[in-house]
Amino acid sequence: MAIWIGSAVSCFFVILELVTYPRTSDAFIRANTVGVAAHVSGNIVEFNIEDNQQVSAGDLLFVVDTRPYEAVVERLKAKLLLTDLEVEAYRQSVLAAEAVLEEAVAEADYAIAHHARLVPLLEQKFVTPDEVQKASSMADAASGRVAAANAELIRAKRLVGDEGEINVRRREVEASLADAELNLSYCYVRAPVDGYVSNLNIARGQYANKGVQLFTVVDDSRWYVLANYRETLLRRIEPGMVAEVWLLACPGQSLRGVVQGVGKAIYQPVGASVDALPDVPPSLDWVRLAQRFPVRIVLEDAPDCSLHSGGTATVRILPDQRAGQPRDGILEDPLSSN
Repeated sequence: MAIWIGSAVSCFFVILELVTYPRTSDAFIRANTVGVAAHVSGNIVEFNIEDNQQVSAGDLLFVVDTRPYEAVVERLKAKLLLTDLEVEAYRQSVLAAEAVLEEAVAEADYAIAHHARLVPLLEQKFVTPDEVQKASSMADAASGRVAAANAELIRAKRLVGDEGEINVRRREVEASLADAELNLSYCYVRAPVDGYVSNLNIARGQYANKGVQLFTVVDDSRWYVLANYRETLLRRIEPGMVAEVWLLACPGQSLRGVVQGVGKAIYQPVGASVDALPDVPPSLDWVRLAQRFPVRIVLEDAPDCSLHSGGTATVRILPDQRAGQPRDGILEDPLSSN
């Protein structure tokens, strides 16, 4: 009888411990990954890395053949010089159009003034009506030439392409040149973060397609644990709570982490749409299993061993401790017996 009572009391305290301090062994250490792809297409002519090699942000990983992109840059540089010559020629055309307009204005002013002088003389019969009519026609023609010269000046100014302090003709070529130089710089693919090269299955000579991932860099700057907790325990877990983490790869070490957040959704195959209709299979289950949701825990401690994304972990949440509070002792490593 004492054994039964002792077993019941022990079970009670174990359950109370698990509920008060949620624990799970369904957890895995993770690190963010960055897929590496070329921004431009071409053959890889230089390869500077090996699989699982440690790299630093900015390290040169590989080089795509630069020759096609260098040719585009040189062609646009020549086009920019040609555009400068064209713009200068258009500006000379503006000066010529201004001179033509000034001449037309002077001729029009003279013709209009001459006509104005003849009109009073007609009443005194010092001139004939034909002479007055001819002077009027010449004044009208001169005014028309002024309008035409002014229109030609406006067209010449538009052809130059000056808008304020910017020349749009030159700006267009400059933008194309900047894009070409950017593509040329993309031929040199560098490490986006500090980390480790992973899943490298290519070599020099491989053709790199624009935007197609070639391998992965595992970001070594921040590690976290994804702990899958039953939904019945999620109400006990909040962001900012401290967690004790033990890694199977690092026996004897207790790491401190902080809950970053609790997953709000998981994939649910039941009810998925098939041909735009929900797929609800028949079920006669008598026992309903609690779903597990991922809880992200960011590690604050740096372990003495090497970390590998996907490694096994055990997590214990401490609801009575928050980030920034001192650690209350060291817990026993539950994996040390394995």
